[in-house]
Amino acid sequence: MALFRGLAAASRLRSRVAQEATTLGGVRWLQMQSASDLDLRSQLQELIPEQQDRLKKLKSEHGKVQLGNITVDMVLGGMRGMIGMLWETSLLDPDEGIRFRGLSIPECQKVLPTTVKDGEPLPEGLLWLLLTGKVPTKEQVDALSKELLSRSNVPGHVYKAIDALPVTAHPMTQFTTGVMALQVESEFQKAYDKGMPKSKFWEPTYEDCLNLIARLPPVASYVYRRIFKDGRTIAADNALDYAANFSHMLGFDDPKMLELMRLYVTIHSDHEGGNVSAHTGHLVGSALSDPYLSFAAALNGLAGPLHGLANQEVLLWIKSVINETGSDITTDQLKEYVWKTLKSGKVVPGFGHGVLRKTDPRYTCQREFALKYLPEDPLFQLVSKLYEVVPPILTELGKVKNPWPNVDAHSGVLLNHFGLSEARYFTVLFGVSRSIGIGSQLIWDRALGLPLERPKSVTMEWLENYCRKAA
Repeated sequence: MALFRGLAAASRLRSRVAQEATTLGGVRWLQMQSASDLDLRSQLQELIPEQQDRLKKLKSEHGKVQLGNITVDMVLGGMRGMIGMLWETSLLDPDEGIRFRGLSIPECQKVLPTTVKDGEPLPEGLLWLLLTGKVPTKEQVDALSKELLSRSNVPGHVYKAIDALPVTAHPMTQFTTGVMALQVESEFQKAYDKGMPKSKFWEPTYEDCLNLIARLPPVASYVYRRIFKDGRTIAADNALDYAANFSHMLGFDDPKMLELMRLYVTIHSDHEGGNVSAHTGHLVGSALSDPYLSFAAALNGLAGPLHGLANQEVLLWIKSVINETGSDITTDQLKEYVWKTLKSGKVVPGFGHGVLRKTDPRYTCQREFALKYLPEDPLFQLVSKLYEVVPPILTELGKVKNPWPNVDAHSGVLLNHFGLSEARYFTVLFGVSRSIGIGSQLIWDRALGLPLERPKSVTMEWLENYCRKAA
């Protein structure tokens, strides 16, 4: 990653970001953080009024502007490609990939604070960026790390609720149960029951979201140790940052693994609002369900094999390749195995994307991590061969809009290298990460007073009649 982190490049990026901030009509979006205030909540209190005014102006001046045409294919294709919701924290570009508050992953790697020199960005820094639109200082990130640690105590009843499930229950089932058990602590629910003005909804939502983000690593690590390590839990290390502490509680203390967890949590945190988990969290939250209920619903979507379970499927498929052909597989053998998978009616997991039309930048940064820390790993070398073999085959089929690898093509191999080889658990890691993006957007949903989501639905008969009349 040294390529992305030269001091001169970082300085140029800081200058560019600062210049961009001056061109956005006075809105302090995407500027470098220079304030000495270390309190994240006070930053939000200052930003929210101007963003509320910005939304009102947008609605009053441009509310009738059309954003495009809706086709029958879009309706039948799961609303794919429709612009239908506001998602402030990130935007997915088909060619450039995910941008967090306008910053690409390589740019985030340049400017977000790290723990070690030339290291991976700290997820706390990304949380600050998503909530404020500002790149934080290291002091602000350290303060947020301490705040999250102070909020991380998990009530005993949460563990009892998890223990009520069979140890054989899927890790996501146990994890979601833990989140639902945390819900009794909801500050939003308590405040709403007592009565409060709509303008204040964001405040207890903020408390819930930060509490939730802080408590997920202890809950998630408890699930892991319960299922795979005979219930032998590991206490938190208060000297560590958010992602490193999570890795430590799971049982992995290799400094390289700590760096991997920082990278993993950061790049999996948010991916625009249209994917299943993000959309679900936003949709449920629009009914003023508290953040625990909203996030638990999002996790249930994430648990599906077409969403968060995909990284599990990739590692299992890669291991099946080795089991059948051996570790010294040639390029021709690999091509044969890929064709065999496709002709059996299955897909090659880890390739393709509903929006992206190039290699996923999240794949690229993980590949660079592997080249830096584990270039000789046999599974990584197989992933590299797949990068050469699969896209031409998918292109030859002529049915795939994006034949390039996505984020799931790489993450399982990296985790497996450092000993976290239980593929059934991978989606829980994804869930912990995604809380940062979903929680940030929920806070802004309440701050901006976004309405109850109620998209119009139609039947096939309605569509048939409409199309006849249109013809």
